[in-house]
Amino acid sequence: MIPTRHPFTLCALALTLLVAGCASAPSSPSVVAPDAAAVAVPKPSARPKAKAAPVTSTTDAALSAITTETATTAPVVYLSAPADIWERIRRGYAMPDLDNELVRDREQWYATRPDYIQRMTERSERYLFHIVEEIERRNMPMELALLPFIESAFNPQAVSSVKAAGMWQFMPATGQSFDLKQNVFRDDRRDVLASTRAALDYLQQLHDRFGDWHLALAAYNWGQGNVNRALTRNQKAGLPTAYTDLTMPLETRQYVPKLQAVKNIVARPEAFGTQLPPIGNRPFFDTITLQRDMDVAVIASLAGVSEKDFRALNPSIKQPVVMASGTPNILLPWDNAVDFQRQLQSHKGQLASWTAWIVPSTMTAAQAADRVGMSESELRSVNNIPPRMLVRAGSSLLVPRSEHRDADVPEHVADNGQLSLQPEIILKRTTVKARKGDNLARLASRYGVNAVSAAGWNKLAINARLKPGQRVTLMLPQRVALASAKPSRKAGKTRIEARQSHRAVKATSAGAGKKGQTEAVIARAAVKGKKTARQAPAKKSAQLAKTPITKKARGDTKVALDSKTAKKR
Repeated sequence: MIPTRHPFTLCALALTLLVAGCASAPSSPSVVAPDAAAVAVPKPSARPKAKAAPVTSTTDAALSAITTETATTAPVVYLSAPADIWERIRRGYAMPDLDNELVRDREQWYATRPDYIQRMTERSERYLFHIVEEIERRNMPMELALLPFIESAFNPQAVSSVKAAGMWQFMPATGQSFDLKQNVFRDDRRDVLASTRAALDYLQQLHDRFGDWHLALAAYNWGQGNVNRALTRNQKAGLPTAYTDLTMPLETRQYVPKLQAVKNIVARPEAFGTQLPPIGNRPFFDTITLQRDMDVAVIASLAGVSEKDFRALNPSIKQPVVMASGTPNILLPWDNAVDFQRQLQSHKGQLASWTAWIVPSTMTAAQAADRVGMSESELRSVNNIPPRMLVRAGSSLLVPRSEHRDADVPEHVADNGQLSLQPEIILKRTTVKARKGDNLARLASRYGVNAVSAAGWNKLAINARLKPGQRVTLMLPQRVALASAKPSRKAGKTRIEARQSHRAVKATSAGAGKKGQTEAVIARAAVKGKKTARQAPAKKSAQLAKTPITKKARGDTKVALDSKTAKKR
């Protein structure tokens, strides 16, 4: 149709095709024949003339750069995957070795305790793969994966004498600075994921500060401030500043040698007569995210594991319930995690039977238990409330769920819940006597009692004047009441004698003239004589105690020693 009706259009089309073919034929690389490509092989380095001129200098510079780059960054490439986690750790060793007598001493200590090594390495099976993964991801030395062997023997429930806790042994203040929550419901210093993250963050921070892994490890154990001061002392004294040159406590001096000893045993267990348990190079646990609060017993049942095994992987959880707002991620054995998710989808029962209750006012444990509908003993046991202690207002208690308390624990409570206690003071009704010039407020102040309360107990005005000897009822703490109401016989006798002496002196002084003065002097002398007579045996005993006991008879020596003991008492 087109040729017959539009001959001019046909001619224009043919001319366009001819021009297009001429323009594209010489420059199209995609239409080169195989033979032409074969001919071009001898000239692979052909470049535009502008770049081909300085061939010699460019080639030399490139070769020099390639040589330097290869020498500094060439990694060791393994053609096979590690057989187990121990082989993977060995391949990642990157710290300089330490070789001294302390290292050999620690090697001997571990080698003579194969049972200890066996228990320690078996505990590490749950956590080692995750730690190795984190260290590789951060490109840190793999020796750090062995540090929990030194810190806690891979026991996440370990607590030191200075309150360091967890697998990585974080002090409370250090843990808080790395966002490890510590409250009545959980302690993230024991959490496998959180504590490992915090420990590696801290170690990297220390290495960045000191530029040396041995010094970083010393600071992890001893504190970065102490290590910094030790370095400053050596610098001022013109001494070396390596780890082995610093003056440190014995524990810190043995810290890196311990790690080196464990490193050597893992590298060559047969050389130390040790056999490491096989631990596969695969994850032990999987992470599950919870959307609702769940009882530990329910989680263990749905996952098909014991509560003991669950807590071994989730050691930060203190209570019988996992609060999703505070601990959304739980760890389960790899295969059991799949079972848990499948069982949870078909679960129809209650997920959590516990919740948190904020104490509205200070009260006893019995009063709190009555409010939440549980026994006092159960409330004390679940919340770790000791005897004779009051629960202060604002405390967070774990209590059973009810119709009025059936919601999940909010995030601010799960993250910051605290238990605040104060001693429980038992008040006892006590009768005391007023002194001359007393009013009710003054008497109440003397006994440390609120004047308004004292007025209510006695149905008197706060400033009511009291007659000498008038009996007043007060509610006093038992120990204070006993001390006030029943003074010791010795103290009472002393006060009576003092009053009698004062009256005698006053009466004789009232006489007129020299006779009255003379009688007053005699009275004072009599009083002084009584005191001197009472003090004489004590002074004599003191003199005997001070006399030397050398070259004395056995009986005299015993008397002197007994007198000295009596003086101390």
